[in-house]
Amino acid sequence: MITLYDYELSGNCYKVRLLLNILGIDYQNEPVEFYPSRQHKSDAFLRVNPLGQLPALTDGDFSIRDAQAILVYLAKRYDTSNLWYPVSDARLAGEVQMWLSFADSLTGSISAARLHDLFFFDFDAEACRKRSHELLRILDEHLWRREQMGGKFLCDASHPTIADIACFPYIALSDEGGVSLGDYPAVRRWTDQIKRLPGFIVMSGVFPTSRQLDEPAAAVVAMR
Repeated sequence: MITLYDYELSGNCYKVRLLLNILGIDYQNEPVEFYPSRQHKSDAFLRVNPLGQLPALTDGDFSIRDAQAILVYLAKRYDTSNLWYPVSDARLAGEVQMWLSFADSLTGSISAARLHDLFFFDFDAEACRKRSHELLRILDEHLWRREQMGGKFLCDASHPTIADIACFPYIALSDEGGVSLGDYPAVRRWTDQIKRLPGFIVMSGVFPTSRQLDEPAAAVVAMR
């Protein structure tokens, strides 16, 4: 049985929950309070992840940490279609890895601004927001070019990949860090495409599309 060590308000934890749900993988959720009790720094959790970071995941006797690494593991281990992590195509695999690194940059900018505003972390919020807008401009231009070629997702494929899952959460949560998506129309269209994926789930601060609000739950299940 898979166990996810999870904090409900963490975007990095959410991306793992999102992929687990999209792939239809059963798992056990083990809540770890990040704020205010800082359970992720407790002796008990440090035995799971010595770095004291969330998320972490165990699958039987295998343990793995880091959100992006967990996405790679889950896609490679459980996605029989091989579409979410297309390692057989060298160019696509390279693109996926490039955007997984970009997701880490989003954690260090948009997420950091959010941690400052919501959880009172002592970060330079304005510097984080400045870097956030630099990254969003790059992303918006890339997605606009993808749209001109008929693409909807980050990589040069008709199917989304774990790169989309990795980058989505903190962009969707950007308002909570004082970062507006108003100047990035291609980014907003991309987030809407992610929200329309079968198996998509929400978290606090991430809202469904209007279509999802109108659909009965049974119809969403039937799309899987």
